[in-house]
Amino acid sequence: MKHILHLKSSIQGKESYSIKLGQAIVEKIQDKYSDSTLEELNLVDIDIPHLTPAMLRTFFIPGDQLTEEEKEAIRFSDELVKQLLAADIVVIGAPLINFTIPTVLKAWIDHITRAGITFGYGENGPVGKVTGKKIYVAMSSGGVYSYGPGVANDFVAPYLKAFLGFLGMTDLTVFRAEGLKVPGVKEQAMENAIDSILID
Repeated sequence: MKHILHLKSSIQGKESYSIKLGQAIVEKIQDKYSDSTLEELNLVDIDIPHLTPAMLRTFFIPGDQLTEEEKEAIRFSDELVKQLLAADIVVIGAPLINFTIPTVLKAWIDHITRAGITFGYGENGPVGKVTGKKIYVAMSSGGVYSYGPGVANDFVAPYLKAFLGFLGMTDLTVFRAEGLKVPGVKEQAMENAIDSILID
């Protein structure tokens, strides 16, 4: 049995291409793993908070030394980490906005980045602790960024590959709905994106 976590980060709601693509990915995963379970988390709806200095300091205090107030301060982060660790497959909706990911997705990343829990350091450098998971990224963009001059301005796929890999999530596949605002491309963009989905 596979447990799927579907993260949504678009502010476009039902009109969101990344959410539609993410849902198509989830459906194909469910087709392959009929007994899978699904948990959805809309980062926009939960109003995910950005880190504060107090939260960050608390991340580095051993759990058995935390005060009740400090435990409450990182409760949200603890829940997100627990949710991530419980998943076998993670589908991340990642629309390209101003060449990068939405701020709510970056906030989620900041909350799950916990020294000693999701990553550590060994003799040869950083060691990711979030292993054994398959990651699918549902990326959407108005322009084309997988080839041509747009490649230099794609700070979504390379960033997610690098950072999630830092945490140990190296088995990552990106599916793109791109050219959604480009005449002659946009008409088939979503159909092409969905057709490109292969679940391994």
